[in-house]
Amino acid sequence: MIPIARPLLGAEEEAAVSRIIRSGQLAQGKQVETFEHLFAELCHVSEAVAVSSGTAALHLTLLAHGIGPGDEVITTPFSFAATANTILLVGATPVFVDIEPDTYNIDPMEVAAAITARTRAIMPVHLYGNPADMYALQHLARQHNIVLIEDACQAHAASIEGQPVGTFGTGCFSFYPTKNMTTGEGGMVTTNDPLVAERVRLLRNQGQKERYTHISNGYNMRMTEIEAAIGLVQLQKLPQFTEQRIANASYLTERLSPYLQTPVARPGSRHVYHQYTIRVPEDRVGWMQQLSQRGVGTAIHYPRPIHQQPFYMEQGLSASLPIAEQAAREVLSLPVHPALSQDDLATIVREVIALCH
Repeated sequence: MIPIARPLLGAEEEAAVSRIIRSGQLAQGKQVETFEHLFAELCHVSEAVAVSSGTAALHLTLLAHGIGPGDEVITTPFSFAATANTILLVGATPVFVDIEPDTYNIDPMEVAAAITARTRAIMPVHLYGNPADMYALQHLARQHNIVLIEDACQAHAASIEGQPVGTFGTGCFSFYPTKNMTTGEGGMVTTNDPLVAERVRLLRNQGQKERYTHISNGYNMRMTEIEAAIGLVQLQKLPQFTEQRIANASYLTERLSPYLQTPVARPGSRHVYHQYTIRVPEDRVGWMQQLSQRGVGTAIHYPRPIHQQPFYMEQGLSASLPIAEQAAREVLSLPVHPALSQDDLATIVREVIALCH
């Protein structure tokens, strides 16, 4: 079976973890600090703050910007639920607007129409590693004096005209095992605002300015030295991983685009292909079953938009968002990760085309 995702961890990561274990220093320390510094360099920002997960990055970023009860945050319904969950966790209200039919990212025209006096933030997702229309969203944020928070959890090293995602607003990244680089678990907040960075640092560590001096409430959302050690190795490999993902995606698109809808990137955008997602308008379940029988793993990201999740409907947050709803019925992700061989890619193409006839 060709897996839909595969973390690429080797001897270098194993040696890095062993060094940390032998040192006895497992909690947040110098490895985390170094990882933050290098990730800030990758993203061309002055500040990067490591946390325990991508969800923690989103949660703490909302808090750092003072967003809470009575506030609205405009976001996409077509993402993993954590995007909207964190808005509810701070007491704010997610406002879902529809997506673009080709990129699957939030539609800036829909965002503009949804802005009210209660809107405090826009939270786009760079879905599948494909940058959202950040120029349009940045313009709206500035025009209305509202916060821009980028859910870049799937988009390490993605960019628009050379500007990395996570720099148009406050960036939030994930290092979950299936992401384009991993620390096992973990996340990162990127910003050029020292006050936001300082607030996230306080919140991640029980509100401690220094040991046993607490100047605010807070959480235990720190990154461990073991995770940071893995991250430092993965960061060195990320350029190679990214180029291989892009090359794999190009191979698939060149051969599959005559038969079905393949991923679309806006001109000037660097799509880093966390997922390679096609559309199957009819019998998607049958396609998945047949591809599995033929040795090709697939997945659906995501089979039900957030506004149609039972919990969100119970909260009265359901809406009619037809483009997102149609995408949820039709999208199917194929393997694109850098561990694929040329034989794997040829097999994926052959088996998908066979289903198109």
